[in-house]
Amino acid sequence: MVRVHGLGKSYAEAGVDHVILAEVGGEIATGEFVALVGRSGSGKSTLLNLIAGIESPDAGQITVGGRRIDLLNERDRTLFRRARIGFVFQFFNLIPTLTVAENLQLPLELVGRTRGEVEGIAADLLEEIGLADRAGAFPDRLSGGEQQRVAIARALVHEPDLIIADEPTGNLDLETGEQVLGMLGRMVRERGRTMLMATHSREVAAQADRRWRIVEGHLESEPV
Repeated sequence: MVRVHGLGKSYAEAGVDHVILAEVGGEIATGEFVALVGRSGSGKSTLLNLIAGIESPDAGQITVGGRRIDLLNERDRTLFRRARIGFVFQFFNLIPTLTVAENLQLPLELVGRTRGEVEGIAADLLEEIGLADRAGAFPDRLSGGEQQRVAIARALVHEPDLIIADEPTGNLDLETGEQVLGMLGRMVRERGRTMLMATHSREVAAQADRRWRIVEGHLESEPV
């Protein structure tokens, strides 16, 4: 599902190039859950952004679902993300002016699903995550755990091939985080999706099939 080869990325600061990733390479199989670990500032979010096509590499190749992301222009990368990738963020990133149901419906509308499909799929997912009774609520009326459950449903609603999660439990207390992570893992595995999740938590990483560790700009694969 995911293959990176010879990947390099650096940023200029005060006239000096700081290498974030150097000659990074690795593969993730379809249906695999890989935890991305490393110290703060090691390049985890940068690698996620490169694989998602949010940023462009300085060197190397990125293939997702058989498509060379690094060869696409910005518009085509946006369309690819919209159709093939789902995102779960630490701070939820729900649209505050849309209701819970509308937050789930928007990704479906963007990929051209009909109104009947949009409403039906969103309603089914809200039932699955136990928030059917909050469909008309706005995000600021939900608890943090409820918001993240909606964010997970939003990431899965358009049936993407790849889920990219960046510290999805980092803004939640331990108990709520465990509940949310359990739900995310179950929903991803039941649907046969692939997931790459950046995390600082050893407990979270232990639930993955495998770990990717970034050390001084290089990527190491290790068993859980």
